Amino acid sequence: MSHYHSYHTANANDVASATWIVQKSERDAMFAEQPARIMATATFSALKNSKTMILTGEDYDVFGDGKVVIKSASGHTPVHQVLFLKFAKEGNILLAGDLYHFPEEQTLNRFPTFEFNVPQSAASRAAIDEFIKKNNAMMWISHDLATYNKAKKAPQSYE
Repeated sequence: MSHYHSYHTANANDVASATWIVQKSERDAMFAEQPARIMATATFSALKNSKTMILTGEDYDVFGDGKVVIKSASGHTPVHQVLFLKFAKEGNILLAGDLYHFPEEQTLNRFPTFEFNVPQSAASRAAIDEFIKKNNAMMWISHDLATYNKAKKAPQSYE
């Protein structure tokens, strides 16, 4: 999961038997006594007792080979994160979570009104944009219909 907003956690309880890799601040916010108004805690409640690997703001190379890297991208939520994937055939892709909601946010330099911390988001966007250029990666913006329409759908896959 990129972050705790309800439209990103809908099926989290279904994978509670897997190891959950999460930023400490994000997990703390998810299980706080007074959760944020944009959380649907019932969608991820089973994660509270799941096997968990806690990150503290750093990037994390999941398999140690640079092919799947969780990158911190704070600002949208306390420690929002994005996922970098390195494919042999299709090349490099960055799943942006809610770093950007729409491509227009890049060109107009706009932020949602419900952003946790706009200056952090701006810094994260700049760092991730630089990372994308350096790694010749394509960014997938989660809420962008054009990105979705171009993506392969099951049973197709990326290699």
